[in-house]
Amino acid sequence: MDSILVRGGQRLNGRIPISGAKNACLTLMPAALLCDEPLTLTNAPRLSDIRTMAALLESLGCEVAALQQGRVLVVGAERIANHRADYEIVRKMRASILVLGPMLARDGHAEVSLPGGCAIGARPVDLHLAGLEAMGAELDLRDGYVHAKAPRGLRGADFTFPMVSVGATENLLMAATLAKGTTRLINAAREPEIVDLARCLRRMGAQIAGEGTDTIEIQGVARLSGATHPVVTDRIELGTYMLAPAITGGEVELLGGKRELVEAFAERLEVAGIEVADTADGLRVSRQNGRIRPVDVVTAPHPGFPTDLQAQMMALLTLADGVSHLEERIFENRFMHAPELARMGAHIEVHGGTATVTGVERLRGAPVMATDLRASVSLILAGLAAEGETRVARVYHLDRGYERVEEKLSACGARIERITEKAA
Repeated sequence: MDSILVRGGQRLNGRIPISGAKNACLTLMPAALLCDEPLTLTNAPRLSDIRTMAALLESLGCEVAALQQGRVLVVGAERIANHRADYEIVRKMRASILVLGPMLARDGHAEVSLPGGCAIGARPVDLHLAGLEAMGAELDLRDGYVHAKAPRGLRGADFTFPMVSVGATENLLMAATLAKGTTRLINAAREPEIVDLARCLRRMGAQIAGEGTDTIEIQGVARLSGATHPVVTDRIELGTYMLAPAITGGEVELLGGKRELVEAFAERLEVAGIEVADTADGLRVSRQNGRIRPVDVVTAPHPGFPTDLQAQMMALLTLADGVSHLEERIFENRFMHAPELARMGAHIEVHGGTATVTGVERLRGAPVMATDLRASVSLILAGLAAEGETRVARVYHLDRGYERVEEKLSACGARIERITEKAA
């Protein structure tokens, strides 16, 4: 099993290219199920989660081709040969539930395994199902699968989300494109990935208005066609690498970065004393001298502070000159990185959904273990600033969402390498 070895203490200077968004690509790929012509996605990230989604789509009868070293994905679903998304694939990744809406909308039936639990919270799919039922779907949950039917097709409906759900908004948005009549999704998620999906679906012939607001209106059409669409920049990767010069000192330009993708996050960085500036090619982040200032953070749905950047921000605030508070309002179990940071000398107290971080002057390298995707990269960031060596184990989490971390950071002067353990 691979691990990442970091020798800390180096200021970072240079440029880091930001990849296409994992969360956007994982939503765009199932959209290919809505039509019988190929969907071509450019600027695709090369990640294990993308390969898992490709395997799922292939199991349903799609053809998936990776071109230009995986930067371009072509997904063709001339026909859906198998309408059962099997547990053995779905259990690996919660985004697999996103095949449900498109299959049901196109062919009127689907069987999709329930995704199961998650290390950072329950994340149930009840809102996905409630929305599809409002659109006329007949659902039966048995043997761990959602058995869904719409023998007369889906029909447009008004559906109000009792709480904001990105995944459910995506599933219902795709399903509504082929439903008869008009669908209104009220209290919908507003994330950039939702906007990106709507733009792609519009290229395929869908009639959608209001994406990026809390009400999305979809007028169903008889069929969609193939299209070519560029995957939006990964705002979570962008925010993560913005923290690299913030925690180590130095100056890094994030190529392809846009402040509008991370506005709430960038504002908190500036409160902490980090400089964030637009450039012709992206964003420049720098910290030259002095201690990081403490900051209070509350996670919230977009356009608020992203929960997927909370762990990384905590790593930065372990070195702040004072006390910071991080309140997690999205997931109920997302402070599992705190004990690992404490192994490196951080002072963190967790009470329920709030973590209190009292900054220290320096962190010390230590062997630590990744507990989830974002926690893994928070430990790498801490290791970049720590004295001595930090070894991060269980980095298979990392490979789900970050492409070639070692290469991108090494190019800016970090001393970081991947260690591959040989099987006995």
